[in-house]
Amino acid sequence: MRDTSRRRVEISRMLKDKGSVQVPNLSEMFKVSTVTIRKDLRFLEKQGLATRSYGGAMLKDNTLIEMEVTVGDKQVLHAEVKSSIGMVAANLVTNGDSIILDSGSTTLQIASHLKGKENLTIVTNGLNIVNELAHHENLEVILLGGTLRRKSQSFFGSLAENTLKELHVDKLFLGVDGFHMERGITTHFEAEALLNKLMCKVASEVIVVTDSSKFGRVCLHKILEPMGVRKIVTDQNISNEYQEGLQRLGIEVIIVEI
Repeated sequence: MRDTSRRRVEISRMLKDKGSVQVPNLSEMFKVSTVTIRKDLRFLEKQGLATRSYGGAMLKDNTLIEMEVTVGDKQVLHAEVKSSIGMVAANLVTNGDSIILDSGSTTLQIASHLKGKENLTIVTNGLNIVNELAHHENLEVILLGGTLRRKSQSFFGSLAENTLKELHVDKLFLGVDGFHMERGITTHFEAEALLNKLMCKVASEVIVVTDSSKFGRVCLHKILEPMGVRKIVTDQNISNEYQEGLQRLGIEVIIVEI
């Protein structure tokens, strides 16, 4: 991760923990100029994460800056919900499809429910997904390659991006860390956001798969505006406000009963 991105993640964490930050203190802590820190705070303000104040910035009201957890921890969180979402999302895959499964615990559940499908091509950057599909001889699996990020068991970087640029797929199944109606679909890791953006470009249809806890959350790096999504598969705990707002944007909301 670049120094700038790492520093902005750290500042966002400090905002969440303390509620406010001061330019001189940040300048001294990160060994950069006050001009650089002010640029960081302007960036966070544009992302909707902070409100600048005299000499610093404050956490924006009603904003959630979520901390990233490992893929192993994610598999435990909302496990039953994710399994049900995976089963329903797998039913959206038809024989002969080419699809992308983004790395993640929810997309892993889709992979586990693809048994019996015929003539599928599955593109992924997820090591866990490749391991899940390795023994299904009737499925063609393409691993994007690149640099392994162990925390998420996913690959990223220019090698993955260059491979993806040469492809076109019918459907992308995208797991998310945050989904906000105004601030868009976001994630924690800059390189993952860049790869996800490219996935959206090469897919005819973007399908978001997420448990309802992700709605209203905002992370540092934006992937896509909500109107770029065709379908969302989520659980019954999605709020009426979000369900109606998504439907007004023309997004099909598929509710999984638990």
